Amino acid sequence: MMCRLGFRREWVDLIMKCVRSVRYQIKVNGDLTQQFCPSRGLRQGDLVSPYLFVLCAEGLSALPHDAEQRGNISGIKVCPRAPCVSHLFFADDSMLLIKANQQEAEALHEILQLYENCSGQCINVEKSALMFSPNTEVGVRTAVKNTLNITSEDWSENYLGLPVHVGRSRRKTFAYLKKNMCGRVYGWQEKLLAKESKEVLVKGVAQAIPTFAMSCFDLTKTSCTELNALLGRFWWSQQDKQNPMH
Repeated sequence: MMCRLGFRREWVDLIMKCVRSVRYQIKVNGDLTQQFCPSRGLRQGDLVSPYLFVLCAEGLSALPHDAEQRGNISGIKVCPRAPCVSHLFFADDSMLLIKANQQEAEALHEILQLYENCSGQCINVEKSALMFSPNTEVGVRTAVKNTLNITSEDWSENYLGLPVHVGRSRRKTFAYLKKNMCGRVYGWQEKLLAKESKEVLVKGVAQAIPTFAMSCFDLTKTSCTELNALLGRFWWSQQDKQNPMH
């Protein structure tokens, strides 16, 4: 893979020496066992490990991109003129986007099999999950599951701190922001705080809660008004159970 990416053979051999020279000893009942060589992986904390991870991710990214150009799979578009997205990679997760049909599921299965054979890394299907659009037929879902050998559809409501689905009611979707802010503010109101302390809490903690969600989604005016009112009541209250007008 490194040679295909343009690295010289001398550099590849040097990196592989770092991989193959790893030796381990295990302490059992206070005694060290004989040294042995692992079949894969780097020593823990090796500085080369993140770079090799990026190279492997680059190889995995090239496979769906090539399949998309050949028309075997098709990603999604957020609008007609937007670029097509077939995969998204995060720190410890990968999201692959295809149409819900058996042909593209078979193409994706071939991609994953090729990546496993070339890299030696195996896809853990037990930790993998599928997510279908609500209008996908049951027969199509079953066919895709059987092709990819993934049976779980257990997706949580939030992914990376953001909601997976944004329905018609955005106010209901982002109600958790108000709930989280209420948990912080109501806990502070039980204490007597000076204005300086309140200012730090409002600017540094309370206003930072919806910042991440607002960087990706447009909140409704009603939600923003409710959050501002919540902070306003906390700011102008002098002590617990006192909410003067402001």
